[in-house]
Amino acid sequence: MKLRRERINPVVPMNAMSDVAFLLLIFIMLVSLINYRREVKIDYPEAESAKRTSAEKNLEIWIDREGALYLDGLPAEAAAVENALGDLYRRAPDTRVHIIADRNTPFKEVSGVLGILQLLQYRVVSFVVAGE
Repeated sequence: MKLRRERINPVVPMNAMSDVAFLLLIFIMLVSLINYRREVKIDYPEAESAKRTSAEKNLEIWIDREGALYLDGLPAEAAAVENALGDLYRRAPDTRVHIIADRNTPFKEVSGVLGILQLLQYRVVSFVVAGE
């Protein structure tokens, strides 16, 4: 006696695929709206001429009107800024440092950061001003 096997065609249910695609689309849209750059609210100074720099490979040092320092948007002390700059210079000496100071920041606070940069002999420095 010969046994006969029936072939069963496998079927993948496609009903839930549209739901998964829709949820994935919502997730991607929400994640893309998140701003990962931390900023300090300051009043930018103005300049007669300005040059654009690339947004890649830079470190931002923010100085608010009270003279508080922020390293990439996070509060930091002068010693922490000096250590971060020293480590950065050893790893990637071509990284640009952006100094972003409030218009009403006393110059002695900006001068302190410039002193750290001068001590470390950091040469790739930009001052960020109000753009057009």
